[in-house]
Amino acid sequence: MPKNKTHSGAKKRFRVTGSGKLMREQAGARHLFERKSSRLTRRLASDQPVASADVPKIKKLLGK
Repeated sequence: MPKNKTHSGAKKRFRVTGSGKLMREQAGARHLFERKSSRLTRRLASDQPVASADVPKIKKLLGK
């Protein structure tokens, strides 16, 4: 049996915390910052947990 490969796109977008939660980055924090308020860019900088409905699929992609 060959080894399972981690999905390349998923490993760049998600991370697993020490307690096993899946975290993702917020959308909209890559460019066009001049028109966004400082308050908004600070809020977008923090990671968010993945929705519970998506967790099983993402774990499968990550090989967990």
